[in-house]
Amino acid sequence: AVYMCEVERHHPDVFQNQEKESFSRLEDPLPAVVGVTYELCAGIVDKPDLSLEEIACGEVLEECGYRVPVTDLRRITSYRSGVGVTGSRQTLFYVEVTDQMRTGEGGGQPEEGELIEVVEIPLEDSMKFAYDETLPKTMGVIFSFMWFQNNIAPKLPKK
Repeated sequence: AVYMCEVERHHPDVFQNQEKESFSRLEDPLPAVVGVTYELCAGIVDKPDLSLEEIACGEVLEECGYRVPVTDLRRITSYRSGVGVTGSRQTLFYVEVTDQMRTGEGGGQPEEGELIEVVEIPLEDSMKFAYDETLPKTMGVIFSFMWFQNNIAPKLPKK
């Protein structure tokens, strides 16, 4: 969706007077990277026999490569996203990870179309990152950084 929005922004004529079945190929396609965004680790709740916490732990392992115990998760809040399209409900959790919890590279499941690179943002750069409009990110990323700055960062030891 992000890529298609960028195509429309850069090539508005492509979508004008086009029938759905006859989209023409772009003569000058945009690079795939324009559709890449920074996002939180996430997953679809599609396993009725598992709790949200168990699903979240599975996603952290699959996408980020960290094995975290369910008991380490801290529930932050639930909120609606995609309210104009899907109206989906998301639940945000916080968990601290260490190098000892790393069991793999993460990256998701390419066979499911996932293309995930784990990115670490230094604490001192987090709010600059959150407000940098040149870095495409979800509102969940911005909210989580603000939550962290208000709830966790003040309790960390000063360097």
